[in-house]
Amino acid sequence: MSVTVLNHSMIKHKLTNIRRKETTTKDFYQNVQEIAGLMAFEISRDFPLKDVEIETPICKTVQKELDAEIVIIPILRAGLGMVDGIRNMIPTAKVGFIGLYRDEKTLQPHEYYAKFPDTMKADNAVVLVVDPMLATGGSAVAAIDMLKKRGAKNIRFVCLVASPQGVEVLQKAHPDIDIYCATVDEKLNEVGYIVPGLGDCGDRLFGTK
Repeated sequence: MSVTVLNHSMIKHKLTNIRRKETTTKDFYQNVQEIAGLMAFEISRDFPLKDVEIETPICKTVQKELDAEIVIIPILRAGLGMVDGIRNMIPTAKVGFIGLYRDEKTLQPHEYYAKFPDTMKADNAVVLVVDPMLATGGSAVAAIDMLKKRGAKNIRFVCLVASPQGVEVLQKAHPDIDIYCATVDEKLNEVGYIVPGLGDCGDRLFGTK
């Protein structure tokens, strides 16, 4: 497993925009999509390719095209904010969905919704699990557990902001999963929010608070 922090100037600039507490819902949503799109370039760097023969206006030639089934799985609801940004870069990607809730007594995540394309189980599938925040790591671990049980193999976890604790938890539970993030922040606070973070990403994406 590797942890890739994308130190790109435009990603850092847009990340600052979404950290600001005064950023509007519209601007917050737009910047999250744009960061996800910029991250897609790095995420897709090693996607498998195949040779294809095409004809240009000049001659026939052998070139490269994507040889993978790309599946994006947002963890509801905040993960939805990253989907369109990635699909703008990879328009052939299929999209599945996984919804989790946390039991108030046990604090364990439970699945309440799941819908996935059949291509997720293909040998050449690359599954991108997306969630803007990797905080405690519980939801990410649970989602990947569920996806592996359903036959997903090549899985990558993509987030905007991670905590050191969340990275450690995910690495321990799934040492085969690569993590891509825009930044690893300082810590978690006493109620499980990332510090300095950007607040509740779902609420800020959809204007529910």
